[in-house]
Amino acid sequence: MRVGLVPALASALILTTPMAWAQDTQPQNQGAADGTVLAELNKVETVEAGCRSFFLFRNGTDTTLTGFEMSLAVLDRDGVIDRLLTIDAAPLPARRTTLKLFDIPDMACADIGEMILHDIATCEGEGGHAIDCFETLTLSSRAGIPFIP
Repeated sequence: MRVGLVPALASALILTTPMAWAQDTQPQNQGAADGTVLAELNKVETVEAGCRSFFLFRNGTDTTLTGFEMSLAVLDRDGVIDRLLTIDAAPLPARRTTLKLFDIPDMACADIGEMILHDIATCEGEGGHAIDCFETLTLSSRAGIPFIP
């Protein structure tokens, strides 16, 4: 990455909610094949309230997802379900990459054994039409915590 791009990319970050950031990139959706949506647990960091999770979403489809909520089962290091967590990642613009932050309250990152995609509570395209996102969704993790279907 050229040095001149760093300030431009940093200024492209847009605070969408107190816990969600979005960054759009050009159509080079590395990691998301055409017609798929990649949900990647990119990293986690311990914060005072618990564990902050950084999710990267690469929408390689031609459809903006105006509704996209995932229900996650968070398991502890012993494989016991600690909680169900619903995260709202919408909107996911077509052919764009978006970064979203979500806090897992009252749980240290080191205590998380894995995250399981329990359900996709909402998956809607423009106009509110329902989409079966299970067919197009790919999961991955770079955080040292498995993120699995």
